[in-house]
Amino acid sequence: MLLHRAGHAITEDALKKVMSAAGAQTEEIKIKATVAALSGVDIDKVIKEASLVTAAPAAGATMAQAEKKEEKEEEKKVSAEDAAAGLGALFG
Repeated sequence: MLLHRAGHAITEDALKKVMSAAGAQTEEIKIKATVAALSGVDIDKVIKEASLVTAAPAAGATMAQAEKKEEKEEEKKVSAEDAAAGLGALFG
């Protein structure tokens, strides 16, 4: 992504330089595999699609939290009713 963002072609040499500058040890086969996997990929499109995919689970999580809160409120109401019924039996 760094090479793409900087406007450089994603080549084996460029990737080796970035990894070396980061202080990472590289394996030739992994460099070649990465470059081959990214060949012909529209990186901007993939980034946009990935951001849309991660936004959906976040919205789902918010809805799940709201449902859990509603369930807890209902449980509290039931518990209060049970407590009142128990007190009535004591004095009853």
